[in-house]
Amino acid sequence: MAKVAKAKPSADPKPKATRTKKKTPKSEDSSDEMPKTTKAKTTKTRGDGGTKRAKKDPNAPKRGLSAYMFFANDQRDTVREENPGISFGQVGKVLGDKWKALSEKQRAPYDAKAAADKKRYEEEKAKYNAAEDEEEGSD
Repeated sequence: MAKVAKAKPSADPKPKATRTKKKTPKSEDSSDEMPKTTKAKTTKTRGDGGTKRAKKDPNAPKRGLSAYMFFANDQRDTVREENPGISFGQVGKVLGDKWKALSEKQRAPYDAKAAADKKRYEEEKAKYNAAEDEEEGSD
């Protein structure tokens, strides 16, 4: 039979008072109220209230894909065939579950593709940056 620990009486004989918050009528100009809309903190803003973002160069090299993205691109059609009428979000869920179930040996070809794509991106980026530096130097 298990022993049940009894609660020890506290040394303070007075029971602790619980604090209750008094409700006061709120005035319309109360400074404690939260604003109705919040804006994201930005360093640069346009006159129309939006944020200013640098234009992306269309000639810049595309980022390398991850091993998972190579896997997802490879398996997406089979998942859709196996599950007709599946929603976009559900396809992603099924692909994620399949990816998690893969062993290291099964992931190896996708990791190799990702490493090769990363190398391609770094080479293209180096060429792009060198060409961009030449343009700035000639100005």
